[in-house]
Amino acid sequence: MQIETLQSVILDITQERAIAPVLKRIVDGLAKSSTTSLVRIWLSAPGDVCVECCFRKECPDQSRCLHLAASAGHSQTGGIKYDSLDGRFRRIPIGAFKVGRAAASGEPFLITEATPGADWVQDSAWMAAENIRSFAGQPLIFRGEVLGVLGIFERAEFTPEDFKWLRTFADHASVAIANARAFEEIEHLKHRLEEENLYLREEVKTALDFGAIVGRSNALQKVLRQIDLVARTEANVLILGESGTGKELVARAIHERSLRQKRPLIKVNCSAVPQELFESEFFGHVKGAFTGAVRDRNGRFELADGGTLFLDEIGEIPLTLQAKLLRVLQEHQFERVGEERTRSVNVRVVAATNRDLKLEAGAGRFRQDLFYRLSVFPIEMPPLRDRREDIPMLAGHFLEAVARKMNLRASRLTQAHVDQLCAYDWPGNVRELQNVIERAVILSQDSSLQFELPSLAKSLMQSKSRATGAGAMPVVTRKELKQRERESILAALARTQGKVFGPGGAAEVLDMKGTTLASRIKALGLKRQS
Repeated sequence: MQIETLQSVILDITQERAIAPVLKRIVDGLAKSSTTSLVRIWLSAPGDVCVECCFRKECPDQSRCLHLAASAGHSQTGGIKYDSLDGRFRRIPIGAFKVGRAAASGEPFLITEATPGADWVQDSAWMAAENIRSFAGQPLIFRGEVLGVLGIFERAEFTPEDFKWLRTFADHASVAIANARAFEEIEHLKHRLEEENLYLREEVKTALDFGAIVGRSNALQKVLRQIDLVARTEANVLILGESGTGKELVARAIHERSLRQKRPLIKVNCSAVPQELFESEFFGHVKGAFTGAVRDRNGRFELADGGTLFLDEIGEIPLTLQAKLLRVLQEHQFERVGEERTRSVNVRVVAATNRDLKLEAGAGRFRQDLFYRLSVFPIEMPPLRDRREDIPMLAGHFLEAVARKMNLRASRLTQAHVDQLCAYDWPGNVRELQNVIERAVILSQDSSLQFELPSLAKSLMQSKSRATGAGAMPVVTRKELKQRERESILAALARTQGKVFGPGGAAEVLDMKGTTLASRIKALGLKRQS
């Protein structure tokens, strides 16, 4: 064994931070010596193949043993794979044979008379064929703990000086192995912490104690403060916002925090009621009032008496009925269809719409006096694109809810998933996000989540459509598309700190191939952020 070889390997192993590369550098480096036949490292670990182990009888309790973790060498006869970790000596009981006793006692051993007939020799034919003349074993000890054993079979005799240097080398190797294990444990804990943060299991449960309203963005907190302010009053509330933003959840939260919480919350989707049935739906009818009225029927105002009536999509109520609705809001009185008797109710009205009612009133499509009666306390629910910081929490909430409903294992949400969801514009808001999550869970039961989202250009067109009005045909010029593409790519590069390819890279965030993104970066003359 050459001292220069030991010194060279010591320098090599200090560069590694993972256990497998450290072990490989040790055995490969020592095996470079021209006199070395075989180098092996066994590490102490729990027993795992006790049933089939050929040394089971020699093992004291089958709890721990030496596991062959690395092997290298050069055979004189050829045909032997010295890098294999299988074979008869892949497990050695602690306390058995020379190697096992070194692990048990922490004492090194050196054999310079390696005759084939010696009692310690387990394979005389191999010893003779390889011309083995000495065998040295050094326990790998770190802070008093025996990590394993380093064994070297030599075709030359070990000198006392060689053996002394091998002890020094073993100490350095033990430190490198212990450090590599520590680094791997740190990486494991770091990855575990990242997963726990990404999956948002606990954050969803503690989100401001507003039940199904999930999120902590400033825009949403403003809404929650408004709910708390108005809930315990008797004021009518008008909830504004795009479709799918969760206006019904706001109405429910108002009711549950009001003095009417023990009475019913009755919901009417005004857009789903046929025009000829509006009056009957709101105020009820008596038997025979019209064809099909085979019995008396309570209207929604009567059902909500003492509680809250939620009128969703109130902008769909026809003008002919708006006067009667205004009367019941002002005087708390109404008559059923086909009946002359006046009935009194005590109802709080919470209305919601995705229309601009003030603009509708100015155009004569909605009564101004009804608008002012309804909008005593307006609350505007922000679109999801204006509270993107809530998307990870919402996605985690929906993942758990869908998995629980479908009796499936909850899928895991990665940073790449979060970036993809946050980059999308969500024209359908929270409802669209929920549908996308549900579809992804169904389609990816045996694989990772894959979200099916429209392309960037399509998302931009949808944003343009909202800005130009519901009935207008959106037009996006080529120059606008190019500028928005440029801005989106720059934002993705900034978020990923200039990383283009691989997991967490800008290409993954933008849901496009890395080569395609690289071409676009070059074509647009962009510089990657460092």
